[in-house]
Amino acid sequence: MSVLEANTMSKENDKKQKEKISLTRAFTSDLKGRQSVRATFRLTQGCIEAIGILANQMGIKQKSLFDHLAEDMGSLKSIAREFKQMKIKKQGRIQKTFVISRKSLSSLDEISNMFNASRDMLVEHSIQRLLPIISKERSKHEARKEFLAKIKKHFKQGETILNDIKKQLGDDDPIIKKFAMIISSYEIIRDNMEAFIDRSRDIENFDAKNLNP
Repeated sequence: MSVLEANTMSKENDKKQKEKISLTRAFTSDLKGRQSVRATFRLTQGCIEAIGILANQMGIKQKSLFDHLAEDMGSLKSIAREFKQMKIKKQGRIQKTFVISRKSLSSLDEISNMFNASRDMLVEHSIQRLLPIISKERSKHEARKEFLAKIKKHFKQGETILNDIKKQLGDDDPIIKKFAMIISSYEIIRDNMEAFIDRSRDIENFDAKNLNP
């Protein structure tokens, strides 16, 4: 191997090593950003309720909701510009600690310091921008309740048919097991839907006006 080839190979190895180190640092940084930390905010009761409702309806953890809000830096900056130096009244607000990612907290702190804007205000107005989602989910919630009523009625009809089959054809008839499996699966779906609706009851009494004290 010539000296030139050796030098070229050495440079390529150094380059690969640097790339590995860079990727490792980026990966480590990303993992640290995803670490959970506790952050305390002073928010209105309506805002706290909205956070719980949104997370429940979207099927995500509240931590993931904060991540979603914090990742939209453009929206946070827009809110901060509009409401910078705005003083938030402590009256009517509740101190609440949430588990959020280190990265989300860092983003909120960065925008807060950059625009001299309250961190609590950033969270509240970010949540307000998601109110159309709650409105849409409330409509879907009411529709689910109507469908659940129909499903329950249909399920009872299925049970009646199954009992009629047993009476006329006997418990050993080959169609019994297959139809019973259908009814059993139907029952599971009905119960899961009913449980989801029960978990979503808070959305029925949610009042967007409570977001502002």
